[in-house]
Amino acid sequence: MQKLSIAVHGGAGTILPKDLTPELEKAYLQALQAALDAGYQLLQQGASSTDAVQAAVVVLEDFPLFNAGKGSVFTFEGGHEMDAAIMDGRDRSAGAVAGVQGIKNPVVLARTVMAHSQHVLLSGAGAEAFAKAHQIAFAANDYFHTDLRYQQWQSVQGTNVSALDHSTPDVKALSKEKKFGTVGAVAVDAHGHVAAATSTGGMTNKRWGRIGDSPLIGAGTWADDQTCAISCTGHGEIFIKAVATYDIHCLMAYQNKTLQQAMDEVVQVKLKRMEGEGGAIGVDSNGEAALVFNSEGMYRGLRSSSGENKTAIYR
Repeated sequence: MQKLSIAVHGGAGTILPKDLTPELEKAYLQALQAALDAGYQLLQQGASSTDAVQAAVVVLEDFPLFNAGKGSVFTFEGGHEMDAAIMDGRDRSAGAVAGVQGIKNPVVLARTVMAHSQHVLLSGAGAEAFAKAHQIAFAANDYFHTDLRYQQWQSVQGTNVSALDHSTPDVKALSKEKKFGTVGAVAVDAHGHVAAATSTGGMTNKRWGRIGDSPLIGAGTWADDQTCAISCTGHGEIFIKAVATYDIHCLMAYQNKTLQQAMDEVVQVKLKRMEGEGGAIGVDSNGEAALVFNSEGMYRGLRSSSGENKTAIYR
């Protein structure tokens, strides 16, 4: 019988117990569980893995403490530019958006690009026009305003510092902090089809239309039934240079490595060698899952039909 599995992440980096109050830790774990439950319930009902990862990521985009959707960080100009991607392992169908503003759930727009256009990646104003043409939900600017993100932006406003996701308002600390706020999900359904989705608000104070790895197929997001579905979180520029998710696929396809072996090689060896900090979640078509990171922590969760149901933050 086919094993159902879904895994989620909410970012990785220097995440230590001393950085989170018990209340905040509980809130993060509850959000991760809610995302797992949303996707897993669909899998149980016979829905596709693509439906499941979209549902899980929507939950994470709606949770203001994650850097995606509602919780997206502020750009240099004081706005919010979001990226997202989704990929279907059955035929490598994919949809992605980059640098979009005002989109309530960027992953839903990415799915619409995949399903209702001849393209893979749309950006900026063009992607927003496409969203309007397909009745995708928009939200006013104040929907994306959270006090935490605003304080983070204020601490670097007017400087050339583009900070990774973080929790401290100290500008000196910001330039050294390593927290990567991206959300993602991977799943395998009752038919053995895999899918992946990733969404992010990018870097605080980013400018010039900076885009990371999340919406780039083969860098931050990948799905192929023959091998795996992967969603990454980390320093985007390095994950792009490493072609991280495609490299995991290749190690499985051409060297017959297991999912765990391939992910360990890319995350723990290749990315480390390139000074790329972060992590990845993955599933294969047999329902096996792996959650791998080379940082101090990664917000993560896994649920499967074999009884696994866990969430965690620290190493």
